[in-house]
Amino acid sequence: MSIRVTNQADVIPLRPLPAVAPALPREPLWRDLVGEVLRRERQAQGRTLKDVAEAARISMPYLSEVERGLKEASSEVLAAAAQALGLNLADVLALAGERLVSLAAARSRPRSLGSSAVGGHRSVRSTGPDGSIGAMRPSGPMGGVLLAA
Repeated sequence: MSIRVTNQADVIPLRPLPAVAPALPREPLWRDLVGEVLRRERQAQGRTLKDVAEAARISMPYLSEVERGLKEASSEVLAAAAQALGLNLADVLALAGERLVSLAAARSRPRSLGSSAVGGHRSVRSTGPDGSIGAMRPSGPMGGVLLAA
């Protein structure tokens, strides 16, 4: 036997090693959310990247990078892309904001059975002045407008 083998000792840990908790998915970036909204709307309209880029008067590679969340577009570029899609800047930002809120809620707490909603939109039960419960209505900046992907 060599000296190296005889000098090795068995190490017994005094405390068990801590279990590695599963990491939460990374917080979404605003540019990812805005790009997702632009791409989803473009595809829903059946339009090509080239068509929208030409209508917005921005380069096709740049619009592609914005849609993929690789570039942080200026408000002018976002407004041009939104207008080319028949939207305004407020629509794009509201849709991205709604997505951010839904992702943040999913990260912060487990969803209960009563809070899940169709299509990622939640509903709020309105109450009257006397406290009576009214009809269900979609909440959010878009009001009763639901957009499908």
